[in-house]
Amino acid sequence: MPKVSEFFGIQITFNYRGEHNPPHFHAWHAGCEGVFAIRPLSYLYGDLSPRAVALVMEWAMLHEDELVGCWQSAREMKPLPTIEPLN
Repeated sequence: MPKVSEFFGIQITFNYRGEHNPPHFHAWHAGCEGVFAIRPLSYLYGDLSPRAVALVMEWAMLHEDELVGCWQSAREMKPLPTIEPLN
């Protein structure tokens, strides 16, 4: 899974293999994973801490259009751009 951003130890990734609807991305932190829908932005499932979920949601709200672009690129097996981290 290519990494498109990393902040506060959280890695944001997309999966090239068989990406399925709804458009989503993965977040990894401390050995835990969370899956987030892009539009509408929501936490779908996972075992991330509430703090990690809040940070990912804050970041994703700032980068919604870029996340949609990454989703499209992943579905087309194209290279993914990096997205600015949360500061």
